Amino acid sequence: MFIEKIYEKVRSKIHEDPVDKLRRLGAEIGSNVHIYDGGGAIIDYDYAQLLKIGNNVTISSSTLLMHDASMKKELHYVKIGRIMIGDNVFIGSGTIILPNVKIGNNVIIGAGSVVSKDISNGMVAVGRPIRIIGTYDAYMKKCSDLVSEKPYYSEKDLIKSKECLLRNIEDFGYIGK
Repeated sequence: MFIEKIYEKVRSKIHEDPVDKLRRLGAEIGSNVHIYDGGGAIIDYDYAQLLKIGNNVTISSSTLLMHDASMKKELHYVKIGRIMIGDNVFIGSGTIILPNVKIGNNVIIGAGSVVSKDISNGMVAVGRPIRIIGTYDAYMKKCSDLVSEKPYYSEKDLIKSKECLLRNIEDFGYIGK
């Protein structure tokens, strides 16, 4: 336990938060933005000034925000372009966002997607290649309905009794504060 605390302190001093690093390198980033780079999110910091991220955005682990280097070996060129991410956006794990893409406000991008074209406001999009599967509002309503049907566990109770959770959960449930 003591060693873990020391490791975390040292790691936090050495490892710069990706949001802070992107801002320092010229990206425009709003508030309440979380980039989970500990899980392998890869961002091309060389072109940070081409990145704009709004408020309340989550970029999950193993996500790539970058250029397209497919021509580099043969033609010695790398395609670059702006990536603009609006407000209230969730980008699922393993997503690849290519250059010259605009993701609107209130958007959910499903895990493992390849975003090669713009996504309009209020959409839920998934796939390789990406496609729209519904609206943000309809998805939120569906999730809200499911929360009322499924078990709900407070974070406090969960910390106290993980064994109890393992004994009682037969299907998925929800965790909240």
